[in-house]
Amino acid sequence: MSYIHVDNLEKRFLIKEKRRKGSLFREKREVYALREVSFDIEQGELLGYIGPNGAGKSTTVKILSGIMTPDGGEATVGGRIPWKERKAHVSRIGVVFGQRSQLWWDVPVQDSYDLLKDIYRIPNDDYRARLKELTEALQIEGLLKTPLRQLSLGQRMRAELCGSLLHRPELLFLDEPTIGLDAVSKLALRDFLKWENERRGTTILLTTHDMEDIVALCPRVMVLGHGKKLFDGSLTDLLSGFDTVRTVNVRYEEDGVMPALPGIVPVANEGGSIDIVYSPSEFPTALLVERLHEAGTIRELTVQPQNIDHLVAAMYREMDI
Repeated sequence: MSYIHVDNLEKRFLIKEKRRKGSLFREKREVYALREVSFDIEQGELLGYIGPNGAGKSTTVKILSGIMTPDGGEATVGGRIPWKERKAHVSRIGVVFGQRSQLWWDVPVQDSYDLLKDIYRIPNDDYRARLKELTEALQIEGLLKTPLRQLSLGQRMRAELCGSLLHRPELLFLDEPTIGLDAVSKLALRDFLKWENERRGTTILLTTHDMEDIVALCPRVMVLGHGKKLFDGSLTDLLSGFDTVRTVNVRYEEDGVMPALPGIVPVANEGGSIDIVYSPSEFPTALLVERLHEAGTIRELTVQPQNIDHLVAAMYREMDI
């Protein structure tokens, strides 16, 4: 059996409507956060779990981490049922929620780690070795004596990640771990997650709205919408049907050259370069480049695909989620 096995998972919530005028009671309606969701994840995989707000991503994470009990279906992680064998289960997993903290706000980070050591009953030698390894990899050695509240958001997220990995979990859940981080902090966090996954074989389930995180980290993605699984496969396969527009930026040796392209209107920029927006299905890239060379001697030429966020937005619209 797969390391994570989910079969027809369901979760429902009762929503109270606004009380109508003249009515004593508010009406209730049932909303499905998850409906018949099934998937398998092998040990050591790094999986991206994406979808719009309210799709059911965080609900899935809460069920698989043992925080929440489903209303139907089955789920096992490493042969354990998370919500029934919670004590044994949580000793083998790590969870990082981007907007919540497991560290203590007013005490030095080192003190929080020492408490987590006792909670997880980590042997002293193993704890010291693992703490050194993580603090060096995450570059937080100089922050251990600083209270959590005095750290920047990027420093805090790295400290949170270190705390969640001290006990060497088999599985790491990351729910929006890069929310609000600057570019440097994001890159450092991504590099570390790759390192942890490849070197330690840690299974990682990443939920995020930052598609650059998915592109950089996840060979496999699942798309959730309206509580249902809509796609499971590679990001390339997912977006191939929506990657329909390219932009070419070309600069000629001689100023003022404007290539003649049927059905395409080039746009001249102030710096002397020319932007050409086209569809590869209607005007093959090889033919376009040939026509550009015919117009004059090219100094620079770059071809840019659509922005990843535009592709994902187009996918969501197509899937009506």
